[in-house]
Amino acid sequence: MHEALVPPDSMEGYSEIEILEWKTEFDVVSTLREMGHTVLPLGVQDDLGVLRRASENFKPHITFNLLEEFHGVGVYDHHVVSYLELMKQHYTGCNPRGLLLAHDKSLAKKILTFHRIRTPGFFVVQRGKKVRKPVAFEYPLLVKSVSEDASLGITDASVVYNEAQLIERAEHIHVQTDTDALVETFIEGRELYVGLIGNRRLQVLPIWEMIFENAEPGSPLIATSKAKWDPEYQRKVGIKTAQAIGIAPETEKKIAAVCKRVYKALSLSGYARIDLRLRDDGSVFVIEANPNPNLSYGEDLAESAEKAGYTYEKLLTKIMTLGLNYQAEWRLV
Repeated sequence: MHEALVPPDSMEGYSEIEILEWKTEFDVVSTLREMGHTVLPLGVQDDLGVLRRASENFKPHITFNLLEEFHGVGVYDHHVVSYLELMKQHYTGCNPRGLLLAHDKSLAKKILTFHRIRTPGFFVVQRGKKVRKPVAFEYPLLVKSVSEDASLGITDASVVYNEAQLIERAEHIHVQTDTDALVETFIEGRELYVGLIGNRRLQVLPIWEMIFENAEPGSPLIATSKAKWDPEYQRKVGIKTAQAIGIAPETEKKIAAVCKRVYKALSLSGYARIDLRLRDDGSVFVIEANPNPNLSYGEDLAESAEKAGYTYEKLLTKIMTLGLNYQAEWRLV
């Protein structure tokens, strides 16, 4: 886990906002310990030597990977997983190739398009380059980071309706996230999340949905950073996630099949969450794939897994079992 997210032994004395920072790490560590496992919470930030020394001295059966960045760079997490493979160390979650492909959202969308998997049309505005909208694209458009996750940089203003808004928002992404801006066709519809577990044989978990109970009429219903991470804002707007209801059985089957194709096309393993938009006419659009998604107790993946029969303890056990059984290249030599 990140050095700053090594959790305390207890949540007592911490505010809701403070707990939110390291809740995933706390939930995983405390639950594994309650299950009888010996756990070493390892803070990693910019020194791989910490990881090597822990591997040599602690000799873990498996490394539970909750790291989302290295050197402060989100897309560097796949290098750390590659390092684990070079040390012939078992780990949980996604393999390096899957992390690399999924985190480069423009590349991932090109791969999905090649496999004829429906995803919103897009173009990229590079840092330092002038914004030029291709003629084929019509407003509204959604502007976000090409590589950051957790909705970083996404607000209600991320949906743009004219050139001035597009330029402002692309520049905002460049400055705030220090990444290129991904501009895609905005898809009106329901915000769906589908969890998958597995390496080669995949299990699709029940479809989950982000619900906006008190949203202002006409406001874009999108998963902004505040919608995901600000409890006070969530209560104000009435944002919650729950099992999606009212989806036709044939559409549910189509969604499950599409998610499996995305998982395989992007070489994912372990567990992942696929984000989709569902139009009123039943059209399904893949927004992005999220390897190693939020694993907090009570969050989307854990709640969906529980609906499928996995207690939180069983979910963590399943994830570790998949990590122990993953056929990394070093195991085949």
